[in-house]
Amino acid sequence: MIAIDAPVLVELLTDGAQADAVESCLRQCLGNGRVVVCDAALAELSATLKNGAEALSALEEMGIHFNAVEAKSALRAGEMQRRRRQRGGEPRPIADFLVGAHALLQCDALITNDTVFYRDYFKGLKLIVPQA
Repeated sequence: MIAIDAPVLVELLTDGAQADAVESCLRQCLGNGRVVVCDAALAELSATLKNGAEALSALEEMGIHFNAVEAKSALRAGEMQRRRRQRGGEPRPIADFLVGAHALLQCDALITNDTVFYRDYFKGLKLIVPQA
């Protein structure tokens, strides 16, 4: 099971500059198994689109499923956000930490463009970066 980060989905759905690379990457991942979006990524996606129904419809059309964040992942997300604060790092939304912890503990990989952040806070998480 592979998780996908909301900004990657937004790039595809808004026909951004990297939309073709995202589409190709997503097709390849879907061919290898299930691709999922967690609560935090779904909320981010919904905030970008017109409404929640549009977000769910778009995901269904793409073959992406919803997979809820489990308690162990939520706790890890909180720990990582606390670690970032202790390091004096720039504030980041808890959603980023939830996406990373969900992908690390509940999935096999994460499709994202934010490699620096996820490599730093979620050691061992396999990252898949859409490439043109």
